[in-house]
Amino acid sequence: MSTVASPALAAKAGAPAAAGVPPLKVEHVAKSFDADGRVVPVIGDLSLTLNEGEIVAIVGPSGCGKTTLLNTLCGLIAPDSGRVSWFGEAMSGQPAGVGYMLQKDLLLPWRTALRNVMLGLEIRGVPASEAEERSHVMLDKLGLHGFADHYPTTLSGGMRQRVALARTLVNEPDVLLLDEPFAALDFQTKLLIESDTAKLVRESRRSVLLITHDIEEAVSIADRVIVLSKRPTRVKAVYDIALGTERTDMIAARESAGFVDYVRRIWSDLDVTRN
Repeated sequence: MSTVASPALAAKAGAPAAAGVPPLKVEHVAKSFDADGRVVPVIGDLSLTLNEGEIVAIVGPSGCGKTTLLNTLCGLIAPDSGRVSWFGEAMSGQPAGVGYMLQKDLLLPWRTALRNVMLGLEIRGVPASEAEERSHVMLDKLGLHGFADHYPTTLSGGMRQRVALARTLVNEPDVLLLDEPFAALDFQTKLLIESDTAKLVRESRRSVLLITHDIEEAVSIADRVIVLSKRPTRVKAVYDIALGTERTDMIAARESAGFVDYVRRIWSDLDVTRN
């Protein structure tokens, strides 16, 4: 899928749930596609919950339907059966208060970093002066002070992804859906942006659902890791991650006592075979 980190989704105003109601609840969702007259089941009877202030990572075998699941949860495609509830209400169209960010930054090349970040606020009709101020603050928080007037072609891959993250966060979504947003980054940049993301979302008690192929990333950043099966994908295992360390420090998380054990157990659950 090649929609944006999505200004259209991220631009919608939030709709906080009543106390105790999880922002996202998925109940027995299934999804199939038609391929040349043949029904191909992708998601099969899948249920999960995302609680307030929680970071949940989803890992699974390549091609198991992780992105299809995310597209279903944000209303881009409809499930065949089951129920998706946002903030206690059955989903109807694209949910409010949800930001969606992809691996590709999809910045608009004719806009500066600042103007890219302002896009969702402009769509919402936020006054220009307020949109500019909020966007400057978010760029500064993500380590891009002094780069507001730079165009995407002059920025490194890591800087571009920080701009995309700023564009998502500046709209103050209650929930972030992240589809492998750090996958294309070098290891050093990846750790820094993961740490920045974790710090910002935990400080504001936002909820995050992260799709990733990187088991170490999942264990280091998430409160829970959900392991999916092969297609038609279902929840195979759930791990509550307790590392006993600061959860915004990705290096400390990787050095903690239980980290390697979690990674090994999740890798085993993935049941990946060599060709």
